[in-house]
Amino acid sequence: MVHKKFAVKKIGVIERYQEFLPVTDNTPIISLNEGNTPLILAEALPVYLGLKNIKIYYKFEGLNPTGSFKDRGMTMAISKALEEKASAVICASTGNTSASAAAFASRCGLRCFVLIPEGKIAKGKLIQAYRYGAKVLMIPGNFDQALELVKRVTQDNRITLVNSINPYRIEGQKTAAFEIVDDLGDAPEYHAIPVGNAGNITAYWRGYKEYRRAGKCEVLPKMLGFQAEGAAPIVYGKPVEKPETIATAIRIGNPASWKGAVQARDESGGLIEAVTDPEISWAYRFIAEREGVFAEPASAAAVAGMIKLARRNYFEENTRIVITLTGSGLKDPDYALSFEDKIEAVEPTFEAVSKVVFASR
Repeated sequence: MVHKKFAVKKIGVIERYQEFLPVTDNTPIISLNEGNTPLILAEALPVYLGLKNIKIYYKFEGLNPTGSFKDRGMTMAISKALEEKASAVICASTGNTSASAAAFASRCGLRCFVLIPEGKIAKGKLIQAYRYGAKVLMIPGNFDQALELVKRVTQDNRITLVNSINPYRIEGQKTAAFEIVDDLGDAPEYHAIPVGNAGNITAYWRGYKEYRRAGKCEVLPKMLGFQAEGAAPIVYGKPVEKPETIATAIRIGNPASWKGAVQARDESGGLIEAVTDPEISWAYRFIAEREGVFAEPASAAAVAGMIKLARRNYFEENTRIVITLTGSGLKDPDYALSFEDKIEAVEPTFEAVSKVVFASR
């Protein structure tokens, strides 16, 4: 038998959406085939909330190459840095940005430096930064202090900053909105999203508006942003000096894209509210244990917020809600193992195993 070889070409977000992105023939495309993440129809959540005529979808960004939505923006930031002859890149990070920057930099041979707050980064993310070859620097303090330091380091333009204040990051991240429209046939009426440094809510809103101008959708969703109660500067209207939350990815007290988030909220007629750590924790377990979707705690902030709004009868009938789940649950193994779940030790016999199995039915 003769076996034929088939070349399957998978493309990343720059190649797929280049007409909407600031790239030229001179832009080297550094890609890990990011994007193309699934839009998963929620089944347990609408039943739990009694929503009979509203469809809920999870945009699961945890299935990007490094396990978070950051890859969408990083393919653009690194590609443009290489085009502009950068010798190295640097970022401040609560974890996901460092993992993504390190991966894409390694892809094209750029040196990568990441500055992280001591004790404030999930182990899964820290391991990624190391293994992708970045030089990891740790400071006592928080993310906001780390960001100020890398901004100063990059003032002379010898090293390229790849945090979301880099405009190419937002350009790449907006492609998630394009994918949602492509999958649904139009934009949803509501879009719920966690808000930390606020680049993502800014990017989605930009993407939806650009797609509408291009005639690819008719609906513009209400953008619904959710911050953790202990790190909710936009909700409180002032920076939070010492942000605290279990959701490390959004433990940010002074978002770089604050203005963009407020603009997305106001232009879309949406809102930005806070959710508590217990609400985040409950939503985190619910989507994993009832929906089969394992996302990091920060992702669950958007689910928790959507639940609060549903209980207030916020959503209109016969509409669609998309919830962005920003990263994989594998990013934070310590938190995943922090609950009361226990492994039960049994003897290696049929009788012992059967006793536990049948007693648990």
